[in-house]
Amino acid sequence: MSTLHDSPVPRLNYPTARFLISAPTLALCPDDTGAEVAFAGRSNAGKSSAINALTQQNALARTSRTPGRTQLINFFSVMNDESRRLVDLPGYGYAKVPEAVKIEWQQHLSEYLRGRFSLRGLVLLMDVRHPLTEFDQMMLEFADQRGMPVHILLTKADKLKKGPASAALQKVRSRLKEWEDLVSVQLFSSLKRQGVDTLSQTLDRWLHTPEETEH
Repeated sequence: MSTLHDSPVPRLNYPTARFLISAPTLALCPDDTGAEVAFAGRSNAGKSSAINALTQQNALARTSRTPGRTQLINFFSVMNDESRRLVDLPGYGYAKVPEAVKIEWQQHLSEYLRGRFSLRGLVLLMDVRHPLTEFDQMMLEFADQRGMPVHILLTKADKLKKGPASAALQKVRSRLKEWEDLVSVQLFSSLKRQGVDTLSQTLDRWLHTPEETEH
């Protein structure tokens, strides 16, 4: 099997990221052209903090003391190029909202993940202390149905000592062995900026993938 690291790609400058648009549904998203990478995770997984760490901006992706408040699909352009986008998907599974709203969020996520041609890969964030929840499994299944690569960030790695953090990493890799062709996993800490470079290299590869190869 060939490795994703076979050939180097130009590095993208993620601190240039800027807000593009928010969309409540797939129909209102930007034109489905170019390349984009989506960030998904439970509302308390540290998704917004990870995007802010990647882009070295304190408030590009707004963090909230009330997880789950963001119910829109938020798009950010990279290097002043609207054809390269980072996408912040709605958090799910933690907010104190009616069940009907959660079901609606899930429907929008499903439509986006299954129907968005320009989506090159999914960054799935999980709290390193509570990985592979029901939501995480659902997202992996969506990606598997499309044959889309997933890069898992085990966030808040600073909350564990090195030994337990490494053990958690190996446990997740072991449980996902059947998906190893599509799924990669790393430890990540927004607070310590641990793993930011590894994440950016993964995004570089995905965002440089030509559309013509997506058939």
